[in-house]
Amino acid sequence: MRSIWKGEVSFGLVNVPVKVYAATEDHDLHARQVDKKDGVRIRYKKVRDDNGEEVEFSDIAKAYESEEGEMVILTKEDLASLPVEQNHEIEVTEFVPADQVDPVAFDNAYFLEPASRSNRAYVLMREALQQTDRLAICTFTLRNRTRLCALRVYKDVLMLQTLLWPDEIRPAILEGLDKEAKVRPQEVKMAASLIETMAADFEPEKYEDDYQTQLKELIEAKAAGGEAFTVEEKDTSGDDDGDDDVADLLAALRASVKDRGGKADEADDQDDDEDSGSAKKATSKKSGSSSAKKTPAKKTAAKKAPAKKAAAKKSTAKKSTTSKSTATKSTAKKTSARKTPAKKSA
Repeated sequence: MRSIWKGEVSFGLVNVPVKVYAATEDHDLHARQVDKKDGVRIRYKKVRDDNGEEVEFSDIAKAYESEEGEMVILTKEDLASLPVEQNHEIEVTEFVPADQVDPVAFDNAYFLEPASRSNRAYVLMREALQQTDRLAICTFTLRNRTRLCALRVYKDVLMLQTLLWPDEIRPAILEGLDKEAKVRPQEVKMAASLIETMAADFEPEKYEDDYQTQLKELIEAKAAGGEAFTVEEKDTSGDDDGDDDVADLLAALRASVKDRGGKADEADDQDDDEDSGSAKKATSKKSGSSSAKKTPAKKTAAKKAPAKKAAAKKSTAKKSTTSKSTATKSTAKKTSARKTPAKKSA
């Protein structure tokens, strides 16, 4: 690697000589613009605005507009004369807790290499940062810009991470959150369960850039005169505004947890049903309370009714027996009365 800047990190009266190296690079395949008829490369030309004549790169300078609207040409020498360009110092202004810098502010990363024969001051600063778990907030000028940056430790190397200025981060004004949807406690609980089933230590090495891999396959296949992939037609007949996709969010979460080998609590549905129907049950209990109180009276009356009927049956039975016995006696008397005259006659 080739260093892009050389200077020193200063905090207090301590100076650490360093060299700055770009810590990142992209692995994307870069396309070239060509004529689609025959693949001949297209090049851009720098031309004058007034007559269209081409201008060599070495003859191009930078111009800035003044407050009066006049174009002021500044050469590389003019820009190099700025005091900040002459100051090769990364000035540490303060040390802050690492969790106070939001990752959204992180921009480009640079490695810092010891630039002196002795790296004692470099190692000392690295060990102190690791022990205190703090970031060194500093400023320095690189490539015609004053950078706000955080100095931290990355795999035993001091890393300079440039930060976006506050006005470079857009405010999160999103229409989709104007009316925030309400989620049920059961859904939050199940989502947390799904997160736990997918919890793991971060290992970036196991991930791949699928787009770049497939792009390489496509390039090689086209170069060989073939086709690498086929496009499958998508059925868009059922497409809508997407509301149906989240109609039963709890069921989808539960299915996901089970698919990951976790346990989905079936009681959540029951609790949800009980919560949604609690008002109905309360109303039903109130409306039925009066009838419930009257029920014992009806049951008591129902119990007494058979007793009365039994008594009536017994009374009828007694009357029937009495009438039968009376009828028998009467018949006997009549029979004896008829026999007596016969005896007298005899």
